[in-house]
Amino acid sequence: MNNQPLVSIIMAVKDTAIYLDECIQSIINQTYQNWELIAVNDHSSDGSDQLLQTYANSDTRIRFFNSDRPKLIPTLQVGYKHAKGILINRMDSDDKMPDYKLEVLVNEWEKYGKGTVIAGGTEHFVDEGEVGDGFLKYEQWLNEVARTSTHYQEIYKECVIPSHCWLIHKEDFDAVGAFDPIIYPEDYDLCFRLYRQGYNIVGIDKILHHWRDRSNRISRTWDEYKDNRYFELKLRFFYEIDRDRSRPLVLWGAGKNGKDMAKLLQSYDDTFFWACDNERKIGKDIYGVRMQHYQNISELQNPQIMVVVSAPQGKSEIKTQLDTWNKKPVLDYWFFA
Repeated sequence: MNNQPLVSIIMAVKDTAIYLDECIQSIINQTYQNWELIAVNDHSSDGSDQLLQTYANSDTRIRFFNSDRPKLIPTLQVGYKHAKGILINRMDSDDKMPDYKLEVLVNEWEKYGKGTVIAGGTEHFVDEGEVGDGFLKYEQWLNEVARTSTHYQEIYKECVIPSHCWLIHKEDFDAVGAFDPIIYPEDYDLCFRLYRQGYNIVGIDKILHHWRDRSNRISRTWDEYKDNRYFELKLRFFYEIDRDRSRPLVLWGAGKNGKDMAKLLQSYDDTFFWACDNERKIGKDIYGVRMQHYQNISELQNPQIMVVVSAPQGKSEIKTQLDTWNKKPVLDYWFFA
């Protein structure tokens, strides 16, 4: 065991006592045993703190702390200060790990070493009923991203790495700010920081996490997650990482996504070519910008193209058109929805 790197698992806990036994037992049952669980209680009122203390008393690999500040990110910060491992993972206190999770992550990471993030697939589950269609579609997309290691190609669509399904060296994690930024959604912000740093993200075509869906999960109840398009976050990193102002910018899409993105683009004091295929809108001025037919994009010199169309059929047709123009993902175009 001493030759195996220690994995520090950081877990924030907020009123999840009814799930904690399943969660922690799934960690204890890991085939990879050189781990430490740093569990931090975020002002729970359901006895979660007593349960965590009981586990800490029975297993020296489990350490329990109380957060001095409320909410998720400050609680994760408290836990991370106590991390002793050279490899870092995060866990959600209502979820479960398959028993091979850490072993698969560590074995894959050791093939590459520092500068690499390992990311795997996820599977939703519910205690009663069925997982919602939206979560199933997101899960399928996430798992395809992991299978094909297309995280950076897909990063402006949605969060490409689930908050609980990655492994990174502590020095690499520190270099991108760890849990420091108070920005939600925190997992998506982390993905962009990994992208900005240029780390190699290696996806694994394997389910590495069981993700519980429930009506009171924070992604359903917090205002920070209400508009799950996260255009402001996406655009901030786009201008920081990918936007080249020497190239013309194209906004493709004239629906609600297009209008909302256009307003944000104007706040960046940037000019853009706005295009769509809606004959009723082509030729009209919207927010002071003349709407163009998408075929006119081909006349632009080396444009950067932001696609905000969300309909699957529409995205597929646009991708075919971009291929016809020999445009390349990440270099020439990005899907933002």
